[in-house]
Amino acid sequence: MRIKALLILITIDQLCACTIIPGQHISHFSSQSSVEMPVTENNKTILKKLNIKLITAQLIVDLEKDLNNRSLGANNIANLYYNYRIGSKAKKGAPLAHSSQYLVGPRDILTITVWEHPELTIPAGEFRSAETAGTIVGEDGNIFYPYAGVIKAAGRTVEEIRQQLTEKLSVYIEQVQLDVRIASYRSQRVYVVGEVATPGIQLVKDIPLTVLEAINSAGGLSPEADSRNITLTRHDKTYSINLLSLYEGGDLSQNVPLEHGDVLNVPDRQFNKVFVLGDSNILNSFASGTNSATRSRSVFMNKGRMTLTEAISDQGGINMEVADAARIFIFRGGLGRPEIFHLNAKSPDALLLADRFPLQPRDVIFIDRAPGIRWNQIINQILPTVTLLNSFVQPFDPNR
Repeated sequence: MRIKALLILITIDQLCACTIIPGQHISHFSSQSSVEMPVTENNKTILKKLNIKLITAQLIVDLEKDLNNRSLGANNIANLYYNYRIGSKAKKGAPLAHSSQYLVGPRDILTITVWEHPELTIPAGEFRSAETAGTIVGEDGNIFYPYAGVIKAAGRTVEEIRQQLTEKLSVYIEQVQLDVRIASYRSQRVYVVGEVATPGIQLVKDIPLTVLEAINSAGGLSPEADSRNITLTRHDKTYSINLLSLYEGGDLSQNVPLEHGDVLNVPDRQFNKVFVLGDSNILNSFASGTNSATRSRSVFMNKGRMTLTEAISDQGGINMEVADAARIFIFRGGLGRPEIFHLNAKSPDALLLADRFPLQPRDVIFIDRAPGIRWNQIINQILPTVTLLNSFVQPFDPNR
C-alpha cells in the first residue's frame, strides 16, 4: 500500500508541475493583463500591460457620451477599421462635384436635324436606327457637317454645339432652325466592382449618375457587402463613401455624382466580425459527414454594429453547466489601441449593461470556465492514471 500511495502522489505532483488547469484562463478578477501588449502612444509603439476595465453603468454612460460610439458617428471605428487593416489612405468625405451638364466626348453619336432642309439631315427610318443615321464624334473630338466644316464637339454641351452650327449655317441658310441631340452615349463610363449583384460598366448619360444610382443599376448590394466603407477612386485619389449614412442618416453628401473613369468599389464585410471563444453553448456542425461540436466561432456584425449581449446570444448563450458568468472578457485591439473589458454577469441583470456595450470589429469575447469545473477536469485526468497504477501494484500482504 505504501508503494501504491507513493506512486499516486508522484503522479499528482507531476501533473501539477505540468499544468493544473488545462486550457486558457484569466487570473481571478485581475486588474491588469498578464502579458505586455503593443500600444501606440504619441505615434510610437510601446509595450505595456493593460488595465482591465470593469463594465459598469458609469462606463456605459461615458461610452454613450461619445457620439462616435454610435453607429452613424463620423469616426465610428467600423468606418475606420477597413482602411486601417488594408493600409488605405482614402480621404473621408466626397470629392467636389463638377458641372452636372453632360459634355460630349469621342465615340458619342449625335443626331443633327435641320428643319425644312432634308438634304442636310439623314433621317432615321424603319430599317435604320438613330445611332446608324447619326454623326459620330471622332477620336480627335471633332465632327464634320456639310457647309459648317469641322466642328469641335468633345468637351462641349449640345447647346454649345447647336449654337456654333447655327452660326456656321446661317451664312448659307436664312433663319436656320436646327436641333442637336445625343443618340448614343458611348464616351463616358464608370466601373462598379466588388460586392454588388452584377459588377461591370455603367455609362454616364445626360442625367447625372450618382453612387446610389450606379449601385442600383448594378443590381444592388450583395449580402456580403460592407456599405460603410465603399471607396471611390478618381484619377490619383481615393475617397471613402459611407452609404449607410445615406440610407439611415439622410446624409446626401455621400451620394456623389460620378464622372468618366471613376472606379466604385464595394468591399466585403470580412473585417466586420467578432469572435466568441470559451464556454458558450455548444453548436453542432457537420464536417466531412461527421457530427462535430465547437464552442467558438466568428459572428458577423449587422451593418457594422452589435452589442455584447447580441454576440453572446448569436453564439447560443452562456453554457450554464461549465461557464463562469462572472468572468466574461472582451479583448479589443482596433487601430493600435488595445483594451480589455470585464463583465461580471453572475447576476443576470448585468446583461442589460452588456446590451448597451457596443462592440467593435474584430473584438474577441472570452467566456471563462468555472473553477469547480476545472478541478473536475483535473480529477478526470488523474483517475485513468490511478486506475492504471492499481492494475500493476500488488496488494500489500502483512504476512510477508
